[in-house]
Formats: sequence, structure tokens, C-alpha cells
Amino acid sequence: MSDLKFAGIIPARFASTRFPGKPLALIGGKTMIQRVYEKASSVLKHVYVATDDERIANAVKEFGGNVIITSPNHQSGTDRCYEALCNTGEKFDVVINIQGDEPFIDPTQIKALMDCFDDWQTQIATMAKKISPKDGMAYLENPNHPKLVVNSKDEAMYFSRSVIPYLRGTDKNEWLSKHVYLKHLGIYAYRADILAHITSLTPSTLELAESLEQLRWLENGFRIKVCYTDIETIGIDTPEDLEKANSLL
Repeated sequence: MSDLKFAGIIPARFASTRFPGKPLALIGGKTMIQRVYEKASSVLKHVYVATDDERIANAVKEFGGNVIITSPNHQSGTDRCYEALCNTGEKFDVVINIQGDEPFIDPTQIKALMDCFDDWQTQIATMAKKISPKDGMAYLENPNHPKLVVNSKDEAMYFSRSVIPYLRGTDKNEWLSKHVYLKHLGIYAYRADILAHITSLTPSTLELAESLEQLRWLENGFRIKVCYTDIETIGIDTPEDLEKANSLL
């Protein structure tokens, strides 16, 4: 590992259409935000929760975590990360943006993202998981599972809610056995100067079409390095997901 100084930032909002107050939901007696924080802290020396809500801030302080209050007007977690970075009072080389609703994120996944920056050319890094034939076509076609394609250097070429690539001349039921499809996992890392740049960009045509902010970065010529994991984490988007998570403990 290089001598780079990493910051882990966990954006956390109280407001949510499908699950208000989600970061404070209890999983096995601990709040979701505490579980994410503890996983991140097992790999990263500097971890911060970035939130616009005093209830979340107080919960983080109660378990001894670092918290930074941010504006309620951010359009994305990336924007919230950048404001938090500017208010840490420290200088960091790389920022890891860790989803606040991924309490089962594996520390090895965070480490894999960090390792991407051993290459000085890496600007942004993210993670993908191979979609197995066992997952089935309904899983592959689900627009809530963004897909991506990469080049020979494991850099993202495109992300889409549609199935990419389209296998012409092949029966759909055979697609998963004929091609290795990749599901995008929404964890990112950015060099600090790149994070400053991408948060100053205006929304792009492709980003607005797919509702995927990373397309803004690709459209503006930034490179996104992709690392891989075999671990399927359970994101918590709804109260039903929370019930499922608690049943696994």
C-alpha cells in the first residue's frame, strides 16, 4: 500500500421516500449507521459520517464516531462527500464514499478500492460483481441493478439500467451462460482533486437519461477503474429489507 492518506465518508440522510430514518434503523441492536461505521473503521483510520440531520449526528456521537453536518440541499452522496471532505480540517489524498445503507459491506471490498490507487493513474474507482446464471434473467433485467461494461484495462466504458451488452442472435435465456455480465455496486473512491472537479460539473445528458451520476464523469472524460468482488452485500432500501437483514443475524 502506498503512503496515500485515505478518508472514509459515509453520506447519511434521514429523509427517504421508501424508508424515512433508515440510518437509525436497528439491526441486531445496533443502528445501521453504526454498523457501516464499524465496518469502515476496521480498514480506514479516518472515518466520518456526513449528514444534514441532527438525529443522525447525535446517534453517531453516542457511539463515539466522527460526524460532519452538511447542507440539506445536495443532489447526491458525492456532493455531500465533497462538502464533508472540505470540513474535516485535514488533508486527504483519496476519499472512499461508503453507502450508509450497506451494513453488511465487507472490509475486503473497501480494501480492494484502496488498492486501486496504488496505480497513480487511477482517478476514480468503483466495484462490480459478476452476475451468475443462477441469478436469472429477471435479476439481470432489473433496472435497479445497474450493469456496466469495461475495457481491457478494467476501466468502465458505460453503465446502464438496461442489459449491456445486447447479445444479438442469441436466445435471451442463454445470455447469462454465453456472456459474463457485471452488476455495479455503488461504492466509490476518488482522488481528492478529482472529487473537487466532478462535483463542479453540471448534470449530463446520459446521466439524466439513466439517472446514474457516474455517467456525468464518463461523459466529461474521467476514467473509472473497476475492481471486483464475489461478495453480495445486502443493501437496505425498504422496511422489508430490514426484516430480511435482521433474520440473517
